[in-house]
Amino acid sequence: MARFETFEQGTPGWIEHSSADEQAAQDFYSGLLGWTYEQTPMTDDDGAPMGSYATALVEGDGVGGLGPVMAPGTPASWGVYLVTDDVDGALARASDAGGEVLVGPIEVPNQGRIAWVRDPVGAAVGLWQPGPSGGAVRANEHGTNIWNELVTADAERAAPFYDRVLGLGSQQMQVGETPYTTLTVAGRPVGGISPPMAEGVPPHWNVCFNVDDCDATVARATELGATLVAPATDMGDIGRIATLADPLGATFSIMQNPSG
Repeated sequence: MARFETFEQGTPGWIEHSSADEQAAQDFYSGLLGWTYEQTPMTDDDGAPMGSYATALVEGDGVGGLGPVMAPGTPASWGVYLVTDDVDGALARASDAGGEVLVGPIEVPNQGRIAWVRDPVGAAVGLWQPGPSGGAVRANEHGTNIWNELVTADAERAAPFYDRVLGLGSQQMQVGETPYTTLTVAGRPVGGISPPMAEGVPPHWNVCFNVDDCDATVARATELGATLVAPATDMGDIGRIATLADPLGATFSIMQNPSG
């Protein structure tokens, strides 16, 4: 078990699912990963109800969130928040580095300050300045987030943006015949940049969950209505990985740790 109380700048600190059917999303991930939920009512700027925000729990610890889409017709998706020490400064740097501010900054009571930007390759990413809450309490164990990566064919353009905005370092490598960029904080890998698996896939941040048994989780996911995007594959000392789309259309990956 890995538990966290603080996050360094640039580290993924929270993941969030958005869809037009929050209950269906909650039911799917509860059935797949065993999540329970803590519900928080949501309202718009005029105080009108707009659904609820569900904090996903593993043994009572928050590991992610599920909420409504912010605009009708928006596809379901998973999003990643990268931690910043100063969200206002990060937004200024993002604009200077060719990004576009989409939302915020917004004060979230008892949580911190958040914003969303679109990076120069077109992927949306959250920025989060922690307040009393430090983010995901657990990671790197069954049912929790273990890895996040930016999916784009233009790593050479994307990596400098994240360096300028958050100080993320980058290291190039090969995974088989596929080029891969590892994003680092103080030399420690915290995420990656990977080319899309097929033509036409738009740039986006993908989340990956740790599971005890990749093949059994794929089978369970399809029973619950998910679609297999990329079958389970052994990736050497990385682990066994598969990619799926949940019943609402949001893609995600699962990873079983390598044996031994």
